[in-house]
Amino acid sequence: MRALVTGGAGFIGSHLIDRLVARGDKVSVVDNLSSGVIEFIQGHIDSGAVTFHNADLKDLNGLIPLMDGIDMVYHLAANPDIRLGTKITDTDLNEGTIATYNVLEAMRLAGVGKIAFASSSVVYGEGAPMPTPEDHGPCLPISLYGASKQAGEGLIGSWVGTFGLQAWIFRFANIIGERGTHGVIFDFIHKLKADPSRLEVLGNGLQEKSYMEVGDCVDAILHVIQNTDDNINLYNLGSNDTCSVRNIAAIVIKETGCDGASIEYTGGDRGWAGDIPKAMLAINRLKKLGFKVNYDSEEAVAYTTRVLIKEIMG
Repeated sequence: MRALVTGGAGFIGSHLIDRLVARGDKVSVVDNLSSGVIEFIQGHIDSGAVTFHNADLKDLNGLIPLMDGIDMVYHLAANPDIRLGTKITDTDLNEGTIATYNVLEAMRLAGVGKIAFASSSVVYGEGAPMPTPEDHGPCLPISLYGASKQAGEGLIGSWVGTFGLQAWIFRFANIIGERGTHGVIFDFIHKLKADPSRLEVLGNGLQEKSYMEVGDCVDAILHVIQNTDDNINLYNLGSNDTCSVRNIAAIVIKETGCDGASIEYTGGDRGWAGDIPKAMLAINRLKKLGFKVNYDSEEAVAYTTRVLIKEIMG
């Protein structure tokens, strides 16, 4: 199969490419390297298994020819920093909604019929039941990032209904693991590296969410695609439980050896405007397809902390 991965030099994208190459797919990557790391996939580029295009999804005319001969698009590219939208308010519009429109339009013009889309649990908004099933609605996101993901889902649905596209939409929990370049664990390790005596925690630390290890995430994506064939296939991807920010802080302090560090909470029930304090996805649909998650939330946090310490601390 010939696959195109947007954001393929990023955290989740690079792990997906490892799987695609291992099973024999020929892979094209479109990434402008605004947050991606070319070293994550350089070995695959050097081997000839991956063709890399340093291109921007906001350039529709430049994207169209890259779709030639593609069987499946994995659209993972997006603004990775939810908090950035509170300062630069058109970030998610441009990097999310418009970029997704361009991907879909380029697919239509090139005759590519299948797309997998990385959406997010944040589309459910605040106050959703926990665990949240895929049929919960209406979805009322409270962040600009969440709004862009919901808009992307809507655009994909319209291309399915109007142009006969087939789609797989994945609503991710918090995805963590090796090669992570952002997020709470990444931030905590960097803070302790700069000052081992104290750790600032945004909010009151009672925020509680599901965390999914990135290998589990990309394996689940491929498992769902292999075992479903509806016009639109919508699945939550997450773990079986949650982990609080206070527990994450304790795990990171222990794993870094900064046992004397004081934890200083900034206060409030959330880390930033648009943050959802508590979230857990129902993954019953995923389980019914026979997929088993290897790491629960705290296990994923502990594993991620260990591998990121090696990457960050050296």
